[in-house]
Amino acid sequence: MSTSEPLKIGFLFSSSGVTGLQESSQLRGAMQALDEVNDSGGIDGREVIAVRYDPQSQDALFRSFAERLILADKVNVIFGGYRSSARKIMLPVVEKYNRLLFYPQLYEGFEFSEHIIYGGAAPNQNGVQLAEFMAGNFGARVYMIGSRYVYPYECNRNMQELILQNENGAVIGERYLGLDAPYEEFVQVIDDVIKKQPDFIFSSAIGQTISYLYQAYARAGLDPMKIPIGSLNTSETELAAMGVEFGAGHYTSAPYFQAVNSAENQRALEGFRKRYGSDISADMNWEASYYQFHLFANACAAAGSDSIAPLKFELLGSEYAAPQGRVKIDRKNQHTGLYPRIGRADAAGQFTVLRESREMVAPDPYMSTQSFGDWVTKLTTAGYADGG
Repeated sequence: MSTSEPLKIGFLFSSSGVTGLQESSQLRGAMQALDEVNDSGGIDGREVIAVRYDPQSQDALFRSFAERLILADKVNVIFGGYRSSARKIMLPVVEKYNRLLFYPQLYEGFEFSEHIIYGGAAPNQNGVQLAEFMAGNFGARVYMIGSRYVYPYECNRNMQELILQNENGAVIGERYLGLDAPYEEFVQVIDDVIKKQPDFIFSSAIGQTISYLYQAYARAGLDPMKIPIGSLNTSETELAAMGVEFGAGHYTSAPYFQAVNSAENQRALEGFRKRYGSDISADMNWEASYYQFHLFANACAAAGSDSIAPLKFELLGSEYAAPQGRVKIDRKNQHTGLYPRIGRADAAGQFTVLRESREMVAPDPYMSTQSFGDWVTKLTTAGYADGG
């Protein structure tokens, strides 16, 4: 880079609204990585400055702020988005103006854009593992509870296809509630769960309503030893929000938990605690934003530019030693190779890692090669001390 002027990038992370809690965690990861890059001299000597707007968990604001970042603030790269509806509404904007969106969130799969770098888990990196674990340990009769928008619908469709590969697999209930649904609606759903007695509940509830589901479950006297909740997105952040006693004993499948036992994770957590204290936990949202920013910074330095063509040339196929393990951006589908894990929530609001992949699992967003029992999805016993 021939200039010493600051390099501007865009951050679109909500601090309010139905997913403000989760997006605030994403922001912490991105800001921590940005600070680390600047503390190390920036990118080729250029300080990186984040131009940030708060979309307030509203899809329309994600679109308008993305356009403002490109046209008014002159940024080439945007980080952000939690719900799939936010990603989908930003997609035509970055495609129209030939910009790049780093999307750090797990999602339902079945999408590809040359203008998005997908950092969260694809279905073969979390859903396959959860289906196999829950069916193998509790049974394959599932009751699905989700929020009413695209991610839960598609996520539940994926889970149904996986569960029905099991000889005794069946979906015995499926309910969707609004992102602003009150607690009382979850009480009614749990009443139906009690009547139908599934082997497990699959939750694709999102944002603030996650707490209502787990609280209604516990207050109804259900036992996670008998009918547990399995989720792909209930993290340490949600456990703290709902009250750790409500989440204890339930399961999440994700590439990252704060309890991951690696030197890279301990180093990143040390920086996390210096910036944010020890009263809040890191989670999968923080970690994905954190390593995505480092992947960008390394590629930008190698390219000598944040222009899309040279940046992508260096970005695709690049690797980074993330807290979860060494991740890699796939050259063909622009998703990220990750390390699936199964965690059980404990009474302290953390996850005991029960099983984990010893090798990176390449992303297969279209589920073209995945099936129950496929070797590439197999997890090994983690061997962590109980409680992480």
